[in-house]
Amino acid sequence: MSQPRSRSPLEQLLAEARACRLCEAALPLGPRPVLRASTTARLLIAGQAPGALVHGSGVPFDDASGVRLREWLRIDKATFYDESRVAIVPMGFCYPGRGLSGDLPPRPECAATWHPRLLPLLPQVRLVLAIGSWAQAHHLGARRKKTLTDTVMAWREYTDTPVFPLPHPSPRNQGWFKLNPWFEAEVIPALRERVAALFADQPG
Repeated sequence: MSQPRSRSPLEQLLAEARACRLCEAALPLGPRPVLRASTTARLLIAGQAPGALVHGSGVPFDDASGVRLREWLRIDKATFYDESRVAIVPMGFCYPGRGLSGDLPPRPECAATWHPRLLPLLPQVRLVLAIGSWAQAHHLGARRKKTLTDTVMAWREYTDTPVFPLPHPSPRNQGWFKLNPWFEAEVIPALRERVAALFADQPG
């Protein structure tokens, strides 16, 4: 009788993260950590935190934001949800609840607890999409600009790093997209080029 396969360090850590109850008392819908990763993933999507719909489904970007993000990247759902290619490790793994003008910020305990342990186990990552100001602060540190708009506008300054800053693809940001047409004209083509090159030797 064959012995069960032992779990890798990453698999063990993902199981721990998905069982996390650290912020349980502060979460209006309770804990449901949503993340996915593999040691072979080349693209890391670092968003903010799951929304209420994603909390319900347990599938990251299973909403209108995900549709827009996949359009930006020009990849299909099969590639997007292929853990061997794409890791999705947001700043907060659980839905933080609603604030006055949208969802609350991701819980700070999450990234501080899990990212230092998770990210070193993703050795093949070549491109990190830092979506939103919280992810940009974490992944760019002091190199982040004063505002999200300034940081995204300065995306060329970060080509010496794997980090590519983006606004959140949420429909709530429609006004931002209209005020910043340069994003669609300049940033999206460059992003698609980077992503296409990332998977050029891995045809779907």
